Amino acid sequence: MTEELTRSQELISRRKAAVPNGVGMFNTATAVKAEGAIITDADGRELIDFAGGIGVVNAGHCPPPVVKAIQEQAAKFLHVSFNVASYEPYIALCEKLNALLPHGGPTKTLLVSTGAEAVENAVKIARQATKRQGVLCFTDAFHGRTLMAMSLTSKVAYKPNSGPFAPEVYRTRFPNFYRYAAGRSEAEFVKDELHGLHELALYTVAPENLAAVIVEPVQGEGGFNVIPKDYLKGLRKWCDQHGILLILDEIQSGFGRTGAWSAFEQMGVMPDISTWAKSLGSGLPIAAVVGRAEVMDAAGPSSIGGTYIGSPVSCAAALATVNYMEEIDINAKGRHVGEVIRKRFEKMKDKYSVIGDVRGLGAMMAMEFVKNGDPQKPDADTCAKLMAACSKRDLIVINAGTEKNIIRVLCPLVISDDLLNKGLDIMEEELGNICS
Repeated sequence: MTEELTRSQELISRRKAAVPNGVGMFNTATAVKAEGAIITDADGRELIDFAGGIGVVNAGHCPPPVVKAIQEQAAKFLHVSFNVASYEPYIALCEKLNALLPHGGPTKTLLVSTGAEAVENAVKIARQATKRQGVLCFTDAFHGRTLMAMSLTSKVAYKPNSGPFAPEVYRTRFPNFYRYAAGRSEAEFVKDELHGLHELALYTVAPENLAAVIVEPVQGEGGFNVIPKDYLKGLRKWCDQHGILLILDEIQSGFGRTGAWSAFEQMGVMPDISTWAKSLGSGLPIAAVVGRAEVMDAAGPSSIGGTYIGSPVSCAAALATVNYMEEIDINAKGRHVGEVIRKRFEKMKDKYSVIGDVRGLGAMMAMEFVKNGDPQKPDADTCAKLMAACSKRDLIVINAGTEKNIIRVLCPLVISDDLLNKGLDIMEEELGNICS
């Protein structure tokens, strides 16, 4: 007799039949409702959400002011295209972001639909502003899956048989202190890594051919690797020296995730252009390119944007999201959640030798699993086992890193201490079971 499928199993079965296999499925969770930091699945189980829609719901699932703003805008108009008719939500959101994320003077913002679109447009703007073509990116970077963004993305597994890729893209090593320090102090390590830029200029690409350098202050998919502050300051100086624009990708690190609106403000470095998405719209598709006005205005008429730049409903959602974040002090919540997670992860690291590193900024926290304490020997097996064990106990967690050996936490920042600690208890207990 065939065992009857649960509603969740039935949904997954239908997905496999209807959706291409290339669409990632990180676990077998389903969803019919979500609120705060809880997802209710198709069988009525309440799941603790430590993934946050991959960093999209910093303000929680379905914040009431955001839902209300969506409903009100949807009743007015859904689309006219900002190229055809200007509307208040787009302009008001740009004004808000310009004030919230100033780029060292007069600032302007372009709204688009996705993070990858933001990256594509940021590169186009940089090329037009400098009249150069080259773009320098880093190992372990993730900037999206469209052509230029995919070319900038480091992980080969994300782009099988997808070439040819965009030309004039150059890559250098991300200054991953844990992986590459080899006994050096951070100051020594940073000095050596910055010297690598000088060598790159000799052997890889002439700086006068580079339009921009793009980097994540805290790498997302790459494993929550935090760029050393002094390296970023040195990179800023190198860019200024050679007339290169610095693009900071804050798509996963923005809007309270690192304990501030941006990671770059905590590092004392001002970009020329920055890219934003994910938690900006609480789940509605919206992204932004923010930059110095003179740089942003270098783009020629109709050379940036598109039909769906800044959907009015998404703009209304984003404006309500940012206002709500200010009201609840999302940055303070990010710092608090991050402190709780860091303490628990450090405790686990002291107990279990499979954890090679605990790192992050604010609530963008991760732990890396390695074999024999060696940063060069990733342990993806333990990571996969922990994810599966947590799933069985109704905790959604996701991995990161090129080798898939890193557990990252992107829970909503509005999560209660009780729920946060319950999720961390599950992680610690299941890791103990795996390591016993």
